[in-house]
Amino acid sequence: MTAMKLRYSICTIILTFSALLSVHSQALDDARAMFDEGRFAEALPILQAAYANDIPESVPLNQMLGVTLFETGRILEAQRHLRFAAQRRTTDAHLYLGAIYAKMYRFADAEREFVLFDRANRRNAAAQERLAKQRAYAERLRRAVSRTEDIQIIDSLIVPRDRFLEAFNLSASSGRLMPMNEFFGSVHGGDRILHINGLGDRIHFSSEGNLRTMERLIDDFGNERQLPEPVNNEGSQAFPFIMVDGLTLYFASTGHNSLGGYDLFVTRHNLMTNNYLIPTQLNPPFNSPFNDFMLVIDEEKGIGWFASDRFQAPDSVIVYTFIPNPQVRLIESDDIEYLARRAMITSIEDSWREGTDYTALRQRARTRVVTQEVDTGDFEFVINDNTVYRMLSDFRNAQARSLFSQAMMFENQLNTLNSQLVEQRNQFPTNPALRSSILDLERQTRELFVEIERLKVEARNAEINN
Repeated sequence: MTAMKLRYSICTIILTFSALLSVHSQALDDARAMFDEGRFAEALPILQAAYANDIPESVPLNQMLGVTLFETGRILEAQRHLRFAAQRRTTDAHLYLGAIYAKMYRFADAEREFVLFDRANRRNAAAQERLAKQRAYAERLRRAVSRTEDIQIIDSLIVPRDRFLEAFNLSASSGRLMPMNEFFGSVHGGDRILHINGLGDRIHFSSEGNLRTMERLIDDFGNERQLPEPVNNEGSQAFPFIMVDGLTLYFASTGHNSLGGYDLFVTRHNLMTNNYLIPTQLNPPFNSPFNDFMLVIDEEKGIGWFASDRFQAPDSVIVYTFIPNPQVRLIESDDIEYLARRAMITSIEDSWREGTDYTALRQRARTRVVTQEVDTGDFEFVINDNTVYRMLSDFRNAQARSLFSQAMMFENQLNTLNSQLVEQRNQFPTNPALRSSILDLERQTRELFVEIERLKVEARNAEINN
C-alpha cells in the first residue's frame, strides 16, 4: 500500500469513528434531555444501548440508567446500576436504593441507605424533603406489611400480559371476563376487562378511568350509568368483578391512596341508601407497591384469583390462585421479616397449612367451565295461572326483566343477611353485645323482603301489560 493510500485509509477511519462518536454523543444528549423531562420510557433503550455497547463503567450513565429502570418499574434491574453509582460516591443513588429496598420490604436496608443519603445532604432542604417523602412511604409500606392477611395461595402462573385472562377459569354462576374491545368493538376501545354477571343481564366495565354499568334490555345492553364517587376516584378505576350476590364489587384503582400503581379494593352496594360504601383497600399479599388487579372470587369453586406484575418482565404478569377467607384473618406474628416474605409471596408454600393436599383444588382452578343454558331454568316465577317463567330470557318486557333481575339480586343479599342473622343469634347467649347488631339485621331483612315483593309485583304487572 502506498503512503498516500495509507494516509487516505487512516483519515477515513478517523472520520468514520468521529462520525460514530458524534451520533453516539447526540443520542446520549437526547436521552439526557428525555431523562430530565421525566420521559423515562423513551430514554431507556438509548441508555441501555450505550451501557451495553460502549461505556458500562460510566458512573453518570449507571446512575441515569438505574433511575430510569426504577421509574419504569424494573427495580430488580435498577439495583446493580444504582449500587455501582453509590459505591462511587453518587449520593443520590442511596435515596433510590432505599426506595427499592422499601418496595422489597427490606426496611432495615432501606433505612441504612436513607441514613447515607441524609449524611451527604444535611444542608440541602430540597434533598431533605425528598428523603422525608421516601421515609414516609417506607413506613406506610411497613404498616401495610404488619397487616398481611393469612391467605392460602395454592398456585401461581406467569402468563403473557395480553393473555392473562386465560388463567381465570370461572364457573357459569360467576359470569365471564372478556376484553372490552371484544365486547364493544371500537365503541369503547382499549384493552380493559369487562365482567358479565352470572345471570348475563348486567355488565361492569371501565371507561375514561371510571367504572360504569349497563343492563340487558331486549336484545342488547343499555341504560349506561357511571358508578358514584365513593367508587370512582382520582386516577384510574378498572378491572371490575361483581360477586354472585350482585352487591359486592371488587376493582382496581390507581387512586384511593393506592400503595403504587393499581391496588385492589372492595365495596358493597348499600340497599338502604342505593349507594356504595367507601371502598376498602385490601391487605397484602393482595396489594403491593406494584400493579395488582383483576381479583375474582368463584364461590361455586371455592377459589379466587388475582393478577400482579410484581417482579415480572414488562410483558408478563403472575396470576395467583387462592382460597378465599370467609372473613379477613391477619397473620399473627411480630416477625417483620416473616411477614414481609408472606406479603411479597416469596414462596406460595409459606401460606400452606401443614398436612393439607391442594391437588384437587388446583385441578378445579385449572378446569375451564363452559357456560351453558340449561333447560330446567334458573327460577320459577308465576306470571298468571297459565304461565310460569324459568329464565330471564322468558320476559318479553325489558322493564319487567330489569325489575325481576333486581329482585333476584336482592334475594341473594337476603340469603346472606339471613345466614349472618342465624350465626349471630347462635352466638348471642355467650355474647350479649351482639344485641344491637341482631336488631339491625332483623330490620334490614324485613325491609329487604318487602322490597323484593314490591319488585316482583311490578315485574309481573309490567309483563302482563306488555
